[in-house]
Amino acid sequence: MSEANADGTRVTRRKFLVTSGAIGAAGLAGCSSGDGGDSSGGDDSGGSSSSLLTAEGSSTVYPISNKGSSYWNANAPPSDGEYWGSNDESTVPGWDELDTDQNLADYFAGLYGFEPTNQRSDPPYPTTVSLSHSGTGCKAVRDGLVDIGNSSGPITAELGISEEEASEQYVDHVVGRDGQPVVVSSDIYDAGVTQLTGEQIRAIYQDEITNWSEVGGPDQEIFVIGRAEGSGTDTAFRLNMLGDAEASMSGVDSRFGQNQQVAEAVSNNDGAIAYMALAFTSDTVQPIAIDFDGTVYEPDKDAENTIFDSAYPLNRDLHMYTLITEDTPSGTDMREGAFLNMFLTTFGQQVFVEQNNYIPLPTKDIEAESGKLPDQA
Repeated sequence: MSEANADGTRVTRRKFLVTSGAIGAAGLAGCSSGDGGDSSGGDDSGGSSSSLLTAEGSSTVYPISNKGSSYWNANAPPSDGEYWGSNDESTVPGWDELDTDQNLADYFAGLYGFEPTNQRSDPPYPTTVSLSHSGTGCKAVRDGLVDIGNSSGPITAELGISEEEASEQYVDHVVGRDGQPVVVSSDIYDAGVTQLTGEQIRAIYQDEITNWSEVGGPDQEIFVIGRAEGSGTDTAFRLNMLGDAEASMSGVDSRFGQNQQVAEAVSNNDGAIAYMALAFTSDTVQPIAIDFDGTVYEPDKDAENTIFDSAYPLNRDLHMYTLITEDTPSGTDMREGAFLNMFLTTFGQQVFVEQNNYIPLPTKDIEAESGKLPDQA
């Protein structure tokens, strides 16, 4: 069976209606990306550079990175208890542990030697995040086009390089985890297909199972949705579900470049199945339980075995890569360090990771990731 084109045009025998929204190739937070800005950054010894900090890549990491960028650029004052601050009605998780009365970006940038502006919407330096996919983000940071490459797959798989090459050329900043779910359209979920085995999912994606009746569902052909090749979500799914980043998925009918497009396709098509990021599930894009070798992982945080746990076989790290250069031998300059550090706090893990339905890092991992950052001023 042949696959459809990337724009959703059908070239298989199955009939369905594909509707994909007009999602732009780049989503920006707080300022325009232009040509990517000055991505040369500062140096390892100080926070003198206040040039635009740029990031690009994974649509899975995008909700975390973009929300962080929005908060940073807003530079909310301490009186703003909804997003940041010390007023009596503050509802911001983890804020009180930071013990500060500064504006948000002023505080985090100040830890790395930047002067505060003390002005809302005027951070010590601006940030912007462009939306593409993991392969593009990894290539962009490799080529010096952006400061941070966002990826939901390992850079080794995205760029086809060895672990040794990756460690010599990049710093891998893990900011959270995604319990990558498999989802089905609401008609299939309502028909009783709320759980599949790992083997059944593999068979569906490798064109060995083509009708829902073969797995206890209705007599209806399965519309198999995949992410674009080169996306971190696709790479991680092949690695974790099929055992090889280059594994064939001949059962796929249509591929989409971003999680948002996958979610829309599942919502608008009967008989659909897809893999995606947790942040994009909904009432019409239902995560299912998966039985891996007798252990059933439920899409419920309170379950004994849950897709929100690191033991879940499709669990994956969410990466923000920086480039090791002659000017920045540590691989992370002071601008990057200040921004990344914001995510590696109780505040950042709760607001940017958990509130986006991703999995916060345990304390020991936060400490390990913080150790990759430059020393604070």
